[in-house]
Amino acid sequence: MANKAAIIVHSGDMDKIYSALILGNGALAMGLEASLFFTFWGLQRLKKGGLEKGPLSKMNMLGLGRWMIKRKMKQARVAPLEKLFGDFLELGGKVLACDLTMEIMGVRKEDLRDDLITDYCGVGTYMNEARDASVTLFI
Repeated sequence: MANKAAIIVHSGDMDKIYSALILGNGALAMGLEASLFFTFWGLQRLKKGGLEKGPLSKMNMLGLGRWMIKRKMKQARVAPLEKLFGDFLELGGKVLACDLTMEIMGVRKEDLRDDLITDYCGVGTYMNEARDASVTLFI
């Protein structure tokens, strides 16, 4: 088993995207390899203009909860999603976009932010990442 973290990002909820990126960056900072496999609603956050659009998974309260959480995160000096993504990629993390989900949900490569995506791939690529991983997560 390699020192690797393989994370499936299934949810597009703002707090879950934060969790995936914080865990991925933490893994990289500890010397592990890390990959994030974006599928279904997680993939929606990789769309152009989509990164900041996700609701909260709980207590969204018509957007008020999301606003309150973002305010609390800023007070706690949590980096914004854009910065977390940049750090993740700069540290050598892989961002994998599920091409089957793209087909199912009618998402084209042109719809996605190429600057965030390392590879467009299928489940086989994720399984190769996960096969050797010491940490696997589903978010």
